[in-house]
Amino acid sequence: MSRADLVQDSGQVIRKGSKSFAAAALLMPKAMRDDTVMLYAWCRHADDVIDGQDLGAPGRTVADAAVRLDMLRAETRAALRGNGPVSPPFAALRMVARRHDFPEGWPLDLIEGFAMDVAGQHYATLSDTLRYAYYVAGVVGVMMARVMGVRDEAVLDRACDLGIAFQLTNIARDVMDDARMGRLYLPADWLAGEAPDPAAPEPSPAVHAAILRLLEVADSYYASAWAGLPALPWRAAWSIAAALRIYRAIGTRIRAEGPSAYRRRIGTGRAAKLVLVAAAQGDVLTSRLRPAHIDRSGLWTRSRFSAR
Repeated sequence: MSRADLVQDSGQVIRKGSKSFAAAALLMPKAMRDDTVMLYAWCRHADDVIDGQDLGAPGRTVADAAVRLDMLRAETRAALRGNGPVSPPFAALRMVARRHDFPEGWPLDLIEGFAMDVAGQHYATLSDTLRYAYYVAGVVGVMMARVMGVRDEAVLDRACDLGIAFQLTNIARDVMDDARMGRLYLPADWLAGEAPDPAAPEPSPAVHAAILRLLEVADSYYASAWAGLPALPWRAAWSIAAALRIYRAIGTRIRAEGPSAYRRRIGTGRAAKLVLVAAAQGDVLTSRLRPAHIDRSGLWTRSRFSAR
């Protein structure tokens, strides 16, 4: 497939798979947006392969999860290392990875996160949860930042922080849905043995307290990521600031509504997104006029596990 065909195919994936991400991507210059959309399409495809789904909906299951995981690793390595024919999501990954000189370890790190789900990983401590958040989202932030032209390792760490913040927010939002699938990502040592009840419409007070605690942790990663905005081109920074505001608004809603927020899908409406996108342009200007010098000491650092 040509680059134009891959971009078109990937664009359909992002429009169906993530309205928030699609809205933020519109703010980028076209070439950057196209590469970002192609990378997203592969990430989403990889996620759906492991879950046996198509864009989050029931799809065709190919063997069991462990077999799908092995197939995903093999196809990813083939796309990164070779020039033979591959399906569109892997062709998109190949094009973006070569254009921006990704280490092979980055896409494979994402797959390692999916392997943690396949293995039914237990998350005993916050460190365990943060490690998972790196693999399934932090490394995506790193790859997206590389697409935006970032080469400085310290700035890539800030991008990783944003991915981790997004994932912690996702964990907080999806606690009850995850419980119904037999998954728990909240640190077990925060729960004192009280796991979310999958039959309940909302979290118990103890579980909700752990959710709020996780959102506080996410805030420290959002703050660190905000400090990286001045290193990005203006329109890329605007898209990232918009995504930051849109995702952070999920935590704001959880705090404001309490456990009853979980009785319906927690998200951000179209009108609210437009307001947040407009406000994000002010964030970019502020970040350049008054740069935030936020120390990352104590935050999870990708170099412990990832291949830079």
